[in-house]
Amino acid sequence: MAARVLVVDDSPTMRALLKHALSAHSDIEVVGEASHTQEAREKIKLLDPDVVTLDVEMPGMNGLAFLDKIMRLRPTPVIMVSNHTAPGASATIEALEIGAFECIAKPSGVHGNTFEALPELIREAAASRPQIAASRDASAVMRSAPAATHDRHANWPDLIGIGSSTGGVEALISLLADFPADCPPTLIVQHLPASFTTSFAARLDRVCRAHVAEAQHGGAILPGHVYLAPGGRHLSIKTTGGLRCHLTEDGLVQGHRPSVDVLFSSIAQSFEGQATGIILTGMGRDGAEGLLQMRKQGARTMAQDEATSLVYGMPRVAWEIGAAQVRLPLGKIAKETFA
Repeated sequence: MAARVLVVDDSPTMRALLKHALSAHSDIEVVGEASHTQEAREKIKLLDPDVVTLDVEMPGMNGLAFLDKIMRLRPTPVIMVSNHTAPGASATIEALEIGAFECIAKPSGVHGNTFEALPELIREAAASRPQIAASRDASAVMRSAPAATHDRHANWPDLIGIGSSTGGVEALISLLADFPADCPPTLIVQHLPASFTTSFAARLDRVCRAHVAEAQHGGAILPGHVYLAPGGRHLSIKTTGGLRCHLTEDGLVQGHRPSVDVLFSSIAQSFEGQATGIILTGMGRDGAEGLLQMRKQGARTMAQDEATSLVYGMPRVAWEIGAAQVRLPLGKIAKETFA
């Protein structure tokens, strides 16, 4: 069955470009278009599209505000297509945090081969599982509240590794908001291009009680700190001279750089303490083999469950090959980690 798409943009030219880019694909059907958010709201109700493409600058309600309403009231996969959603832009990170499936920038010129990546994104989005968004206001109150006092238990891990891809921006914000300030050193690989990761690390740092930053080559790995792999560089650990971050620009692994498998494999091979591996929402299988290596070396291993994953790909493979010991809803992973 064809993926049914609603195109929302106030520019007739841009709507025509988007429709043209999708019309050559028999498994994608543009079922409607809207020039403003009120019209889009009515057509979402009437047409029940599988995917919505949405601009940020719209007459009436801003596209990000409209995205927030969609994810609260009628969760639908949304791909933001805007001059404001270039890689690394603040609007891009905000849209992903709200629950957008993906963000792409509008072309700088009018070309016949624009939006080459869009058809595959439409297919992936149509197969995803958007969740009803939690209240952002309530979340902000929780994040600004004084941190709870945590007694370090003997069964806390000594090191945590986390891997995620599509849907991971929102999932990581939710997960890390529940981390204590004195959490074990935590290393994260989220599939993002290099232009995204600096701003995303800063966003995570604002919601997490522990300190979050991009990993630095040779930097010490310390408790109370969370290290995000920079886009375009693999993150692993080295134990020479203490526990340190190691960054490389080696070839793609599972189609990615950074790769979750690289991080998890290095933890399995080099770390002698008690580690925990967590694999979150994402397409494909990156991280599953590395998580299996961690489990074989005695680590605790977890996977996000299908119901709360935007894309149940990486967690599914990890579960199917026996890499994950348990499957958990996103909201229970931190509690299980620090039980």
